[in-house]
Amino acid sequence: MVKGAIVPSFFEMIKKKYITKLVNDCLFDSDRFIVGVNISTDNNIKVFIDGDNGVTIKNCIEVSRYIESSLDRDDEDFELSVSSGGVDFPFTILRQYTNNMEKSVSIIKNDGEKIRGILKSADNEHVSLLEEIKRKNKKNKNTVYGEVITIQMTDIKETKRVITF
Repeated sequence: MVKGAIVPSFFEMIKKKYITKLVNDCLFDSDRFIVGVNISTDNNIKVFIDGDNGVTIKNCIEVSRYIESSLDRDDEDFELSVSSGGVDFPFTILRQYTNNMEKSVSIIKNDGEKIRGILKSADNEHVSLLEEIKRKNKKNKNTVYGEVITIQMTDIKETKRVITF
């Protein structure tokens, strides 16, 4: 048990809010941050973190050990995994947008429309990107861009980084 840790009662054990607080406490004053916590009904806890300079296995182990030291297996059985959000993990917070400025992203809007482009700006209300134009001639491998478009955050279902080789 971590000295000074707040131990929830049995009925509050393994709540998303509590796990989120533990992760935030562990990552405080670092360049890493939480991007997701999922807890199943059988207490399978999945924590996803990201960082301004990436995430290492050592970072994940540190968070995992911090969480485990703050929970009591005598009160509640659980399974825990901590990992990086990874490139296929959708953006969940503004900080992920700001960390991916000038990089290629794919956005799926709530209406199903898919847009790819270079991320130019983001705030709590809007995302702007230099839109990639769909090519009719697949032989031309050069990417062509059109105008900078702005999309309301509330219209976005999912945003992911696009990695090209």
